[in-house]
Amino acid sequence: MTAPTSPLPAQSTGVFASLSVHNYRLYFGGQAVSLIGTWMQATAQAWLVLTLSGSSSILGLIVALQALPILIIGPYAGVIADRVDRRLLMIFLQSIMGVLALVLAILTLGGWIEVWQIAILALLLGLNNAFENPARQAFIHQIVGESLIRNAVTLNSVMVNAARAIGPAVAGVLLAAVGAGWCFVINATSFVAVVVSLVAMRTSEISHEIPVPRAKGQLREGLRYVRSKPILWVPLVMMALVGTLAYEFQVSLPVAARDVFDGGPQAFGFMTSSMGVGAVVGGLIVAARGTTGLRTLIVTATGFGITIAVTAAAPSLWLAIVALFFVGWLSVSFMSTGNATLQLNSRPQMRGRVMALWSVAFMGSTPIGGPLIGAITQVAGARTGLAVGAASCFVAAAIGLAVWRRTR
Repeated sequence: MTAPTSPLPAQSTGVFASLSVHNYRLYFGGQAVSLIGTWMQATAQAWLVLTLSGSSSILGLIVALQALPILIIGPYAGVIADRVDRRLLMIFLQSIMGVLALVLAILTLGGWIEVWQIAILALLLGLNNAFENPARQAFIHQIVGESLIRNAVTLNSVMVNAARAIGPAVAGVLLAAVGAGWCFVINATSFVAVVVSLVAMRTSEISHEIPVPRAKGQLREGLRYVRSKPILWVPLVMMALVGTLAYEFQVSLPVAARDVFDGGPQAFGFMTSSMGVGAVVGGLIVAARGTTGLRTLIVTATGFGITIAVTAAAPSLWLAIVALFFVGWLSVSFMSTGNATLQLNSRPQMRGRVMALWSVAFMGSTPIGGPLIGAITQVAGARTGLAVGAASCFVAAAIGLAVWRRTR
């Protein structure tokens, strides 16, 4: 049950409609700063692991460890998100993430860093993410309300990918100049912005959703609820497939930069940044004109697969960078369409559990996909790893099309 404690301010329309809401502006600003640091750390960590181990399989395992808690406890974390004050939970968990980034920075700058230490810290970060993701996803709805949720979700994706355009490029320069440690320092500092933005929010303008009382069987209840609605379970199945095999760019792209295009960390940074720029452009278009539903999700999954396939076949680094621009565009379109479709079709008291399953499908699939794509890349090369991801998009689109035709 939702009971607003105070009406939200008058809402505007257009690409940046959600930014008319004071609390969303705070959230957006804090997240924008932090996510640049997050992408800097992701880029630096991937290159550091590849440098220390020389193995794409080990890189895949590290990426998998970070997502493993989401796969194992993600659905239960959604139950917690429906029971507690989501803003307070986010403040606590974001603070812990900053501490973990600081520990990684100290170990790296001190010259003590080893792969097993990165693995442990990645696992702990994944544990935080398992609880923070569903709370954050559901909290956006409390800030902006029903009418702006699609716009807010899309702008959130734009923000993530704008950070992906900036963070990896900066990380590539810093990696070449001063090493990975300073990337981790910047990320640790960036979490201050998130915590401050959450603390500074006007609580009277946050839509109050009465916490679900603790009871037995709430996880099973959520699973039954999703299973009963094709508009919920089909996007989750599609994202699980695409998330497992297509979104493993942290594994395939650094290997492609090094082995296929004979580049270094700067080449990897530019490739990742190109995806980010494309995602920003595509996200702004989706924010202004985008629609939700299975039909749109099917179209974007198909386009996503085509662009990844073109990247896999690119004969040069610069052509790959151009192709990755469109990969980013279709990536954010697919992601934001699926996310908004779930949010708009979920009951408020179920939204935390539904969005936890979305996190499991998107990031929790990495413990399977990361090592798998890492092994494929190790044996058959980065082009093959990317091609497998493209194929998964086509299969997901086919599944969605079959259900859509039967149920429309």
